[in-house]
Amino acid sequence: MFIKRKIYPQLLSHVGSPLVTVLTGMRRTGKTTLVKQLLVDIVNKNSLYLDLQRPDNRELFQQKNYDAIRDAFLAFGLSKELPMIVVLDEIQLVPESPSAIKYLVDHFKIKFVVTGSSSYYLKNLFSESLSGRKKIFDIYPLDFGEFLTFKNISFLSTDWQKKSFDRVEYSRLSSYYNEYIRFGGFPQVVLASSDQEKRDMLSDIISSYVNIDIRSLADFSDERNLYSLAKLLATRVGSRIDVSGLARAVGLSRPTATNYLTFFEKTYLIHTVPVFTKSFDREIVKSKKVFFCDTGLANSLAELSSGAQFENTVYNQLSRIGSLRYFALKTGREIDFILNEKLAIEAKETPTEYDFKALSRIATSAGLKHFRLVGRYGSAFFDNYFWGGSIT
Repeated sequence: MFIKRKIYPQLLSHVGSPLVTVLTGMRRTGKTTLVKQLLVDIVNKNSLYLDLQRPDNRELFQQKNYDAIRDAFLAFGLSKELPMIVVLDEIQLVPESPSAIKYLVDHFKIKFVVTGSSSYYLKNLFSESLSGRKKIFDIYPLDFGEFLTFKNISFLSTDWQKKSFDRVEYSRLSSYYNEYIRFGGFPQVVLASSDQEKRDMLSDIISSYVNIDIRSLADFSDERNLYSLAKLLATRVGSRIDVSGLARAVGLSRPTATNYLTFFEKTYLIHTVPVFTKSFDREIVKSKKVFFCDTGLANSLAELSSGAQFENTVYNQLSRIGSLRYFALKTGREIDFILNEKLAIEAKETPTEYDFKALSRIATSAGLKHFRLVGRYGSAFFDNYFWGGSIT
């Protein structure tokens, strides 16, 4: 049974555009499921799905005669009298394909929908060969609202930026939010029936990332160092990146460690958050903070503390809403997140009146009028904060 993602209406609408529809993101985020459903829902059934993990389908796009590719589409049963829609799954496996796609779009008006497991390959390669001919959709693990939908659990969409702690919704949904914090939002993991099955799937996802994505997308000579660096980063979720320290700990040169970090970010494993400042020079000097694309995946690399799990989850929830930065004073006091450069948000597992007053003071220092605490648990004597599970 297909469970609709929030991004699906945009994808379905874009299939009617002549531009190439590109779905990219971490593997196992559901890209194949989405494109197969598109073929079910579109009115035009003159369509074809090609899995580029199959060698024969890869060979089709490796030939130099692009007209022969169109002839092959006809041989597969497409009609030349109707507009053609062709889905190419796992396009990063055929580096030659963008040139062929450009030719077929320009000469035969064929509509392509393509998927790939990494922006590292897709965005850079497509920027030139398909300039002006594509739209890229980033596919992420489920947000908490989608998580609940996959679980068939009803929920209320509320204005969490203004709402105080809702004890009723907390009582009803907190166990699901704790599961989301612990295991993350990869669709197959969410639907798995046991904790052990979830852990096994997460281990398989990171193994596939190391053994497939790294090997196919980069020429790094020692995958063990990358894996060691990934594990080390997981222990530093929510912390500023010290590249020199990381390099020493893993036994890498600083330039190599920098290259690895760039690769991790461009293949969706991690995200970095810059500092909030009015000074561009200050922004360059200040270290960025690191978060993982999925808290469950980070937990499979290193057992995160409860607080780190919560902060990483809040990051992933807020990052779907807008841009994020953090604020820091020389004294070491910080604000976890600045949303859209307007709203200061501090993540505390059990917020208190003291936390509220402290956030008020540091928000004033940052020049921000609006601030909110976000909590994971209920507080007995304080409710001037919103529950993380209300970000749906």
